[in-house]
This record gives sequence, C-alpha cells and structure tokens, in this order.
Amino acid sequence: MSNEFNYCPKCNSKNIQYKNNRKWFCSDCGFDLYNNVASAVGCIITNKEGKVLFEVRGKEPKKNFLALPGGFCDPDETAEEAVKRECREELGIEVSNIHYLASFPNTYEYRSITYKTCDLFFTATLNEEEVFTEQKTEVLGTQWRDVQEENFFQELAFESSKKALTKWIEEVKR
Repeated sequence: MSNEFNYCPKCNSKNIQYKNNRKWFCSDCGFDLYNNVASAVGCIITNKEGKVLFEVRGKEPKKNFLALPGGFCDPDETAEEAVKRECREELGIEVSNIHYLASFPNTYEYRSITYKTCDLFFTATLNEEEVFTEQKTEVLGTQWRDVQEENFFQELAFESSKKALTKWIEEVKR
C-alpha cells in the first residue's frame, strides 16, 4: 500500500516527494502536506453478565470480522462525542457512563490508502432496554461475547482492539 501523489496539488509539478514517512513536499513551490494521524474511537460495552458487545463488520477493511463499536472522530468533535455518535449511527443505541480506558496506534487500510490512526478506547454502559438498529452498510450483526473465557482474538478486525481488550481484562481482574 502506498500513499503517493504523482503531482503537487498546488502547482501540478511532478517534483513532489514523500519525506521521512511523515509529509509530502514539493521542491518547486514549497508545498507541505503532513500525513497526520487520524483519531478514532472504540467502545467496550458490557451487559449484566459481563459480556462485551461486538459488531460484525459489514464492509472492508476486515468485512465479517468482529469489531468494537466505534469509528473516526469528526472535525470539531471530542472523542466522547464520537463514541456516542458512532454507537447511535452504527447500532441505534445510546451509551452513558463513558470512561477513558487507553489509546493504541493502529493501521487502517482502505481503498489502497494506508491511514495511521490513534485509537482511543472507552468503556460505557447501555440501558438494558435498548434495541439494536444496525446500520446495514456498516454492521452485519451484533454478538455478546465473554472475552475472559473465549479465545477469539483472531476474529477481531484490528490490533488496537486486541490491545484494548487485553488491558480491559487486566483491569477487570484487579
């Protein structure tokens, strides 16, 4: 996967280079474009039995793999607001008692472009009466799984989620 430009977006020169795995630079006009990390969120939602809610991804990357509810943060949005919005958009649910857990770097490859992300993970609670309304383009279904008893990490879509769940399990066991 490559994030290359053939021409400078400012002056249309072919002298654009990707430097230090961090930015594009045009030596003809001085144009700089930084490849900044995108922020994304994931949410560990548990039920009364202590099982964790997972989505079955409905699109690439990692279609049919398990994922925590979440997604990219929108401009001018806090991570906590992104958690609420993503849960509402993807599952039609309202979450509360949102608490920060940890962050982990991730690589998200989509349509031949590699995005580096900083994934911020939270825990939240769900009203027991909530009914899921999955966004069919994003979510094929939901599953409640006992992450402390099952070995299903190979079914998870993203490495950052594996790390977040490992940290969460360690904290629950304390």
